[in-house]
Amino acid sequence: MFRKAPRTLFTALCLLLLSLTAAAAQQLGGEAIEHARLLGALNLAGEVFHVQGVDLDQHHIWVTSVDRANRRGYLHIFDRATGRLLRRIELTDGARYHPGGISLSGRSLWVPVAEMKAASSAVLVEIDTETLQVRRKIRVADHLGCVAVAGTRLIAGNWDSRLLYIVDLRGGGVRTVPNPTLTPFQDIKIVGGHLVGAGPLTLWSGAIDWIDLATMRHVRTLRAGTTDRAAPYTGEGMALQGRDLYLISEDGPSRLFHFRLDV
Repeated sequence: MFRKAPRTLFTALCLLLLSLTAAAAQQLGGEAIEHARLLGALNLAGEVFHVQGVDLDQHHIWVTSVDRANRRGYLHIFDRATGRLLRRIELTDGARYHPGGISLSGRSLWVPVAEMKAASSAVLVEIDTETLQVRRKIRVADHLGCVAVAGTRLIAGNWDSRLLYIVDLRGGGVRTVPNPTLTPFQDIKIVGGHLVGAGPLTLWSGAIDWIDLATMRHVRTLRAGTTDRAAPYTGEGMALQGRDLYLISEDGPSRLFHFRLDV
């Protein structure tokens, strides 16, 4: 009897926790994104692994994913109108097979490719979007999981984006600043003088944060819930173009969610 009592109590506590978290997930799932309207979801055809990053140009959707079972990283290119897969390119670089959050800048696509562990190594890869050839590589002695482009600077987040690396593309070196938010950014973009980052907060919630580029101070947060597959909307890929917010949080079969921000 003495041994069974703790087990019974433990089981009851687990059941209570599951019921509470399920209720929380259901509530958060209904919220979607604060101050935003869901305009639609586009199904992405073709095999996609564990999604990491997303960005869009006029005709294409660019997506990175990691095949953890086989230790391979990929860039997927989809037709923006139909979601049809146009091409898949392998990004694996030896022990570095984790491509992260990505950013477009003109004819360049910047992708961090890192080892699948913290405090490791990464390569920031610049890819020509027309020829799909690698233009240059910048090596960094840390895991980098996302990157954004700000003119002649790159801003990249390390594991869970606790540190933000600022890289001067004119040869001015690399410096780091702490992330002023508690959100573990998985994808980041530069929009209107701000660094905008998205990431999960719990298994059932997430956030999008705005950081002022001039001061690197946190200025705004929007909370996010989950999809109908119980994935946090901001769990992985995020792109922002004006007030149009695009999110991919689900592994294949993946969907691109399109929101319109109210403000």
